[in-house]
Amino acid sequence: MRYVSRLGFTASLLLGAFGLVSCGGASTPPAAVDNRAADEAAIRAADVAWVRAVGSKDPAAASSFYADSAVLMAAGAPITNGKDAIQKAFAGMMTDPKFALTFAPTKVEVSKAGDLAYEIGDYEITFSDKKGKPVVTKAKYVVVWGKQADGSWKALVDAPNTTTN
Repeated sequence: MRYVSRLGFTASLLLGAFGLVSCGGASTPPAAVDNRAADEAAIRAADVAWVRAVGSKDPAAASSFYADSAVLMAAGAPITNGKDAIQKAFAGMMTDPKFALTFAPTKVEVSKAGDLAYEIGDYEITFSDKKGKPVVTKAKYVVVWGKQADGSWKALVDAPNTTTN
């Protein structure tokens, strides 16, 4: 009888140990929440505000959508590194009385990790030629976005080009 009760006691210990291992030992991490739709909406809203800021011809407002270490790769111009340099570039462009810039994304793709995104879209920019007449360019662009510590999205790389289709 003692043998049977010892066997029962041992079996109970083993079952209890297996229960502990299966419940708390090697647990799987909880599934990450997919916020990509909300992040895409936030980026699209930032684009709307960015276009308004550029339209106001306020270089500080226009450059506020860039991260401090952002890069602007405008077609036909040297690479502009850093938010301060980008603000100066906008200030120079905005002195042109004919300057106008509008853009809109056709695609926004947020990474599964939710920390990076890219945007492809169409833009239209107007400058004055040497005679003061407006020259309009319609083309495509790519922007790489990074999620900031405060949850906002900032442009890391802005690469407009002259591809038209």
